[in-house]
Amino acid sequence: MENFNFYSPTEFVFGRGRENESGKYVKKYGGSKVLIHYGGGSAVRSGLLDRVKASLDAEGISFAELGGVQPNPRDTLVYKGIELCRNEGVDFILAVGGGSVIDSAKAIAAGVLYDGDFWDFYSGRHVEKALPIGVVLTIAAAGSEGSGNSVITKEDGLLKRGTGSDALRSRFSVLDPELTQTLPAYQTACGATDIMAHVFERYFTNTREVEITDRLCEAVLLTMVKETPRVIADPDNYDARANIMWAGMVAHNGIVGVGRSQDWNSHGIEHELSALYDCAHGAGLAVIMPAWMEFVHSHDVMRFCQMATRVFGCQMNFEDPEVTALEGIRRFREFLHSIGMPINLAELGAREEDIPLLVEKLGLGEDGRTGGFVRLSSEDVREIYSIASRASL
Repeated sequence: MENFNFYSPTEFVFGRGRENESGKYVKKYGGSKVLIHYGGGSAVRSGLLDRVKASLDAEGISFAELGGVQPNPRDTLVYKGIELCRNEGVDFILAVGGGSVIDSAKAIAAGVLYDGDFWDFYSGRHVEKALPIGVVLTIAAAGSEGSGNSVITKEDGLLKRGTGSDALRSRFSVLDPELTQTLPAYQTACGATDIMAHVFERYFTNTREVEITDRLCEAVLLTMVKETPRVIADPDNYDARANIMWAGMVAHNGIVGVGRSQDWNSHGIEHELSALYDCAHGAGLAVIMPAWMEFVHSHDVMRFCQMATRVFGCQMNFEDPEVTALEGIRRFREFLHSIGMPINLAELGAREEDIPLLVEKLGLGEDGRTGGFVRLSSEDVREIYSIASRASL
């Protein structure tokens, strides 16, 4: 296990009806003028936004509003939010929504206190300070409610880039599983896929002797394999929703990845798909992650065998371990298909002829490779997209 620091300062407020306490927690963490940041009309139609506003009113906290966050959140709305916060004297941002809303709120929080272009933070500059953020979560997926990460799409050139800083961790996050019960099955499945991908990006490591975090990763993965079909079949299953919601946070607040090298190539490769086609991030990961696994599995066959036997119940073939590794990948893809996820580029709405453009836009490192579990060249990435194009059950 490698040396590490682990910092997770967020207060998690979990359970039914806890969104009604939002104002109390904004006040606890120093907010006096709040920007309520949200997405489309569901927060309005469901009455959630009204409940959040009422909780702020009860604490005597004034607020401004900015809705309209899209999936794969755009820089144009971030600029608008920064200007609004400065004009209104906002000192706290409350994100009401899923990962896209939270990521957008983080970008605004960083930009308000910065003299330059906020996009600098998504081009390599580190975020040193930001306005405090709170979250009322409506989708279990991105894990942004517990992480310091944010991903934004720049409309000029459709560049999807990320940043990360402890300054962007929310002060509190309200997690009410009931708020996820109205999600369509497809969106629920996309969220579950994203959660599993966050774990796999940490699970596939070159660091040895990390049994504790291996087991934590496997616990989250086994939870998702059990609970996702339950909520697809019964959207009102509160207990299954609760387990998934907490799994989403655990998957991405850093605890399952401490002391070990990580990958993140699948996320980077997928980001180009969702930037170009505006597809759901989880759906893109469902196509890319198994393709990446097929391409790199020979780098450490026994780690893939460990996944296959511990997570997907495969029998170990000691004479030919590769058989077990590939069977685990097959069962992962089969699971994704069973919950309604696409398994190849065509099902995602992507085109094989765009693969050269996707590779070009990825922007590899100075040596022409991406880091991670296996260092990938442009040709490697091209082959992963090709595997994703021809994938089948």
